[in-house]
Amino acid sequence: MTIRSYLDYSATAPLRSEVREAMIAAFDTYGNPSSVHAEGREARGMIEAARGKVAALAGARPEEVIFTSGGSEANALALAARSGEAWQCYISAIEHPSVLAGGRFYPESTTRIAVTSDGVIDLEALAAELAKHHLGGWRPFVSLMAANNETGAIQPMAEAAALVRAADGLLHSDAVQLAGKLKIDFGALGADMISLSAHKIGGPKGVGALILRDGGSVEPLIKGGGQELRRRAGTENVAGIVGFGVAAALAAAELDRAVELARLRDELERRALEIAPDAVVLSRKAERLPNTSCIAVPGTRAETLVIGLDLAGIAVSAGSACSSGKVEASHVLTAMGMAPEVIKGAIRVSLGSGTTEQDVERFIGAWGEMIKRLKQRQEAA
Repeated sequence: MTIRSYLDYSATAPLRSEVREAMIAAFDTYGNPSSVHAEGREARGMIEAARGKVAALAGARPEEVIFTSGGSEANALALAARSGEAWQCYISAIEHPSVLAGGRFYPESTTRIAVTSDGVIDLEALAAELAKHHLGGWRPFVSLMAANNETGAIQPMAEAAALVRAADGLLHSDAVQLAGKLKIDFGALGADMISLSAHKIGGPKGVGALILRDGGSVEPLIKGGGQELRRRAGTENVAGIVGFGVAAALAAAELDRAVELARLRDELERRALEIAPDAVVLSRKAERLPNTSCIAVPGTRAETLVIGLDLAGIAVSAGSACSSGKVEASHVLTAMGMAPEVIKGAIRVSLGSGTTEQDVERFIGAWGEMIKRLKQRQEAA
C-alpha cells in the first residue's frame, strides 16, 4: 500500500485523537444544556468549559463566543442585516464564498475592494470607498479575512481597522485560516467580530464560532430559543462543541510550531522551484501563513497535478474551486491579476501538525516525476 502524505490542512485538518476521545465521552452526557437538573447542568458545564478554551485561542472573553455550525454560518451571522441604520457592505475581492455571497446585504449595497498582485487588500482603495459614506448617509460594514485560504497571504488588519473606525463603521474578519497557525489577539486585531471553524484546527466538522465584541449585536439567523445569549436558537451540539474546545486548547499550546512549519514550507518551495524553474509561488512577497504554499506551473492544469500527486500518495488541492465536477477559475488569483495559464496551473500545498520532513521528501519525489513527464509530453508535442 502506498504511504500517504496529507498536505491539505487548509481544507481540513485530521481529527486529533484527544478531540475524538473527549467527544466520545461527551456523547454519554445526555442532558439538555438548557435544563436545570443535574444532567442538564453537566452538559451546560461542558459547553462553558469549551467556550473558555475557544475564547482563549482567540484572545477573547468567553461571553464573546457564539457557537455556530461552522465558519460559513459564522460569516453569514456576521453579515446579517442590521436594523435602525442604513449600511453599506465592503468586502475584499478575495473573500471566502460565504462572505462574497453578501449575507443579507443586497448586491447594490455591496462593494468589492481590489487587491494587489500579492493578494493583499488595496488599503488606498478601501480608504477611498469609506470616504464616501458621509455623502451617502450610511454606515460602512467591512469584511476582510485575516489570511487568505488559497495563498496564505495575511491581510493588514490593524491598518484596515483604523480606517473603519475613522469612518464609524464595523469590521468583521474571517479568521478561519489564521486560527491555530498564528496567535490571535482579538483586541489587537481591531475587528468587531471574527469567525472561526473547528475542523481547520483538528476539531470536528460542523462546529464554528463567531466572536462578537462585548456590547456588539447581530440579528440571529435562527430564531426561537434563547440559546447562545439569544443570538442563535437551537439545542447546542454538545459533543461537537466539546471537541472544538479541546482542539482550540491543543492549537493554542502548539503555536510555537509555526517556525518549523515555515521552514518546511520554504524548503518545499525551494526544491519545487529547482525542479520547475518556470513555476510561480503566489503571494510569495507578502507576509503569509507559515503552512501555506500556492504553486502554479504555467502550461499545466491544476487538476492534472492534483490527480497525479494523489495517485502518488500525496493529498493537495487545486488553487481553484471545484464544484459538481466542474473546475472554475479561482476568484482569488483572478482578483490578483494573474495570467490565465498561471490560474489554471495553481495548486495549494498546506502543512499541519502532523507534517514531517518525510512528507516534504515524498512530495518533492512525486513532484519531480510529474514535472519530468509533463515536460516530455510537451517536447513530444
